Amino acid sequence: MSTPYQPLVWNENFATGVTEIDEQHMILVHTLNEAGAKLTLGANPQLLEQITQDLLSYALYHFDTEEELMQEYGYAEETEEAMNRHLQQHRGFSAKVVAVRESLKDGQLVSSDDILNFLNTWLVNHILNTDKRLGAFINAKRSVG
Repeated sequence: MSTPYQPLVWNENFATGVTEIDEQHMILVHTLNEAGAKLTLGANPQLLEQITQDLLSYALYHFDTEEELMQEYGYAEETEEAMNRHLQQHRGFSAKVVAVRESLKDGQLVSSDDILNFLNTWLVNHILNTDKRLGAFINAKRSVG
C-alpha cells in the first residue's frame, strides 16, 4: 500500500525569472502531482509506463527549451563548466527514466514511491540549484540587451 502522496507546491522560491522556463516548470510540477495522485490510488505497470512516458516526453521538450536558451545567450562562453554540469543532469535524468521504463517493460516490479521520490527530489534540486543559476544568467543578459 502506497503512502499518500504529498504534492509538490509551487512557490516563488522555484521561480527563475525566465518566463518560458518557469511556465514549463509549473507544468512539470503539475504533471508530477497528477502522477502522484494517480499512483496513490493504485499502481500497475501500465500506469507507471504511461506516467514515465508522459514525464519523459515533457522533460525532453523542457530540456530542449533550456538548452536552446543556453545557446541563444552564450551560456557556454561564460560558464562552460556550469553548462556541462547542467547538460549532464538533463542526460542523467533521462537515462534514469529510460532505465525505469525498461525495467517495467521487462516485467520487473518498480516501486511507485521510489519513482515519485526520485522525480520530486530531482526536480526540486535541479530547479533550486542548476536552473536558478541559468535563470540569473539569462536575466542578466536580457537586462543588458
